[in-house]
Amino acid sequence: MTPPAAPRPAQLGPLLARCRLARGWSQQHAAAELCAASGVPTLSRHEVSRWERQRRVPGGFWLGWLAVVLDVPLVTLAEAAAATRRAGSTGAAGPGRTGRAGAPPAGHTGPGRTGGTTRGGRARVRATR
Repeated sequence: MTPPAAPRPAQLGPLLARCRLARGWSQQHAAAELCAASGVPTLSRHEVSRWERQRRVPGGFWLGWLAVVLDVPLVTLAEAAAATRRAGSTGAAGPGRTGRAGAPPAGHTGPGRTGGTTRGGRARVRATR
């Protein structure tokens, strides 16, 4: 008889949503708590939503603050983030998506990418003389 397999770590998105909802917080409130704790005023509820839907996986900086704000051991969040990355749950294909994590939608370019746009998103105009 084979021993039972070790339980798989939870995926990060559902874990974050459960912890947030257990506190009775909206995504907006969770973002505000993260901003206050971290001193970074630019985190929005949209980023919290992306984490919970697993469109993105927060890096070490935000995992640390999520652990503080949600009162969850950092190791639990780090294991869930690693499991999410291994499962390839980020960047799920959808309308206009390539299905690769972090890749722009097909035919789109953005800041720092080639394709004829400036950082402001406006098309480059070449002066011809």
